[in-house]
Amino acid sequence: MTDPIVVGVDGSRSSRQAVTWAAQEATLRKAPLHVVHAALRWAYDVPLVPQPAHWGPAEEAACEELLRQAAEQARSDSPTLKVTTEILDGSAAEAIATAAETAQLIVVGRRGLGGSTGLLLGSVSYDLAARSPCPVVVVNQPPTARDTEIVVGLTGRTGQDCLLEFAFDEAVLRRRPLRAVHAWTHPATRAPGDMQPLVYDVEEVGDEEARLLAESLGGWRERFPGVTLVEHVVHEHPAKALIDASESAELVIVGAPGRTMFLTSTVRSLLHHAQAPVAVHRTSHARRDQAFPARNRRDIT
Repeated sequence: MTDPIVVGVDGSRSSRQAVTWAAQEATLRKAPLHVVHAALRWAYDVPLVPQPAHWGPAEEAACEELLRQAAEQARSDSPTLKVTTEILDGSAAEAIATAAETAQLIVVGRRGLGGSTGLLLGSVSYDLAARSPCPVVVVNQPPTARDTEIVVGLTGRTGQDCLLEFAFDEAVLRRRPLRAVHAWTHPATRAPGDMQPLVYDVEEVGDEEARLLAESLGGWRERFPGVTLVEHVVHEHPAKALIDASESAELVIVGAPGRTMFLTSTVRSLLHHAQAPVAVHRTSHARRDQAFPARNRRDIT
């Protein structure tokens, strides 16, 4: 069975946008869609501070209704889409990341309802992007540009093959051109311990950065001959360059270090200010070999 796409919902406008995006992506990938909602189920009368929200039949019914509406929304534009739902136990980021161990993609909204029951607060989307076992798409708003493209941010160095493969696959699925953006602010160091020059020729360094980007893309044009590839090198802070590029993008793809639980300032700025959905792809990550959780799963017919 094809790995599912997992989307987190909390009833907010942002999460509804995430459901729409996830349903479209699942249709493109011919994958099932798994709609989840995280809740702290606390059924014990223990004096804790702060007191967790009590879990009972009313809370269960409210979550069921939330998932039912989200599933109906997902299938409204794709009647043949396979949709399942699940109530997850625990904090939002941790619960969704665990549920997505065998998912090919996680989709969440950038902002949620807030308060103790809000699922998709900005901090949660950041935490999920930092810890997820698979790529995470944070949906802010649907793209508004008529002529759109897929944008991927690259360092111009090696070690980004997984990021490039994901970007090219999205360009193929959506039949969009791919813009590879490489932004630089200072000349790159060549070896550990090298010092950056105090004075340098911007045009000369720009030509060198363009050459490095071209080399990192070597072979990808031949592998994906049907994708129009645009190489964009700019003397600018990476966050600013990608935020600007997001104005005409259908999706912005960026890498995150795989050996840390923290996002770079560039990724965090992009998640906050981008004008298009942002996909965060960890450059390396480990995934546990386990079955997709079956508890509380419900087929929507």
